[in-house]
Amino acid sequence: MKLSSEELRRLSNGSAIKETVVGSSGDLMARPLQSEGGEEVVGSKGVIKKVEFVRIIAKALYSLGYIKSGARLEEESGIPLHSSVVNVFMRQILEGNWDESVVTLHNFGLTDEKTIKSASFLILEQKFLELLDEEKVMDALKTLRTEIAPLSVDNSRVRELSSYIVSPSYGSSVRSPKQDTLRARSRSKLLEELQKLLPPTVMIPEGRLEHLVEQALVLQRDACMFHNSLDKEMSLYSDHHCGRDQIPSQALQILQAHTDEVWFLKFSHDGKYLASSSNDQSAIIWEVHETGVSLKHKLSSHDKPLSSVSWSPNDHQLLTCGAEEVIRRWDVSSGECLHVYEKTGLGMVSCGWSPDGKWIFSGLNDKSICMWELDGKELECWKGQRTLKISDLEITGDGKHIISICRETEILLLDREAKVERFIEEDQPITSFSLSRDSRFLLVNLLNQEIHLWNIEGDPKLVSKYRGHKRTRFIIRSCFGGLDESFIASGSEDSLVYIWHRGTRELIESLPGHSGAVNCVSWNPANPHMLASASDDRTIRIWGLNNLSRSVKQKEPRHSNGIHYCNGGT
Repeated sequence: MKLSSEELRRLSNGSAIKETVVGSSGDLMARPLQSEGGEEVVGSKGVIKKVEFVRIIAKALYSLGYIKSGARLEEESGIPLHSSVVNVFMRQILEGNWDESVVTLHNFGLTDEKTIKSASFLILEQKFLELLDEEKVMDALKTLRTEIAPLSVDNSRVRELSSYIVSPSYGSSVRSPKQDTLRARSRSKLLEELQKLLPPTVMIPEGRLEHLVEQALVLQRDACMFHNSLDKEMSLYSDHHCGRDQIPSQALQILQAHTDEVWFLKFSHDGKYLASSSNDQSAIIWEVHETGVSLKHKLSSHDKPLSSVSWSPNDHQLLTCGAEEVIRRWDVSSGECLHVYEKTGLGMVSCGWSPDGKWIFSGLNDKSICMWELDGKELECWKGQRTLKISDLEITGDGKHIISICRETEILLLDREAKVERFIEEDQPITSFSLSRDSRFLLVNLLNQEIHLWNIEGDPKLVSKYRGHKRTRFIIRSCFGGLDESFIASGSEDSLVYIWHRGTRELIESLPGHSGAVNCVSWNPANPHMLASASDDRTIRIWGLNNLSRSVKQKEPRHSNGIHYCNGGT
């Protein structure tokens, strides 16, 4: 198959492949390009080699389809995208000169024998498949036996190739979809695979310039302390920078429907609802609108204060857990109680859902954890030191692991399928924890006024520590939040809401407004600009961006009544 120079340029996505060089094999040895290793650099920092820079730009031009521009750059700069030996090699591949291309490959001067064998394997595999397509079975068999097999590169693939020979339907004109996959790959595709395998100094990887630019933009974004918006477009024309106004720091609304301390709150997965629980023995489902948050249902069937709530995976149902009492399952749309989960002589202390919504989990005050069907049938119970009387409970996104505080300074990571236990061990008493959306990280609140971030993939590893909030007597909860969960928020006993940048650990906001301890915070997973906080002052505050504060018909949100509440006292 003969191709024109223009066709070769288009297929190879590379430089203007020169006419075949006539001469000895020594002329084809890959040599360093003329300016490589020299001192000529571009840029103010003196770290960008001019030759590499020009070659990468040329590669990008060809990839974008600007063939003439790429060729002109090579000509004007005197810096070829590929050496002459590489151009010859690419022509040989595209024209199907397999034996010659293997010889040329050995002239690259590569020192890694494994790379040479792997590249030779790909070339000879292509030769084998094309021979089969041409129904030259004996020639294909000879290639397999005398050229491919001796490389000892991929024995399983060799066996697979040999099966094609004995398959009577391989050369048939009528093929099944599976047999179609056995057809020889296009030669330009082979070039792409070889490009990935060979050193970048020989053949520049596809999309290298794009990769470098994307990497620079991502590094700028990650280094931006306040980056918290999908709408914040990044431009190549200027360095990226976000202002503090991207952090929800303005109290837009105060919710005052609870009549006692608000202990817990959580946004639904879709961000359309907020659920709160209180010492007043009620839970409230709030509906989130563009203009504010409104009360949807007040759930008042419990006989004791409510310690926590948990949203079903589809947000259609809600669990409420009384403090050492029962768990109730509610329909979010109607506010109807669908089921009550209880165990004679025992009280529930925590609740959670399986990711598929088919089961619920509960921690009990006898330190066990139970799994229930929705109709209340108990499926399994893990007895022993599995949880504490005051405890959080989380189930990972794959449904395999149950997470609970099992001892004062230990968190249990229980693989319920493999029945394997792992532990996070702290030096200080643990008061609460929160699981990241991707189930890879755990945020642990400690008695000593520190919040620890743990990576729980494999063996748990402590990643970061956050300090600044106040906690001396009560359970204070923290959460992940913001765009890509790039921030950490926490309540505090000094009536403030604290926000840290997750990566740098720098405290970036402490929000005043509450008149009592802030027990819990929740960041809207669908809106990085919405944060909620629950306090002993009996209120819930909805925080947003400064420029959205006009959406609520008051410039300054009202305090509840000016009295400072703290866990039952005034």
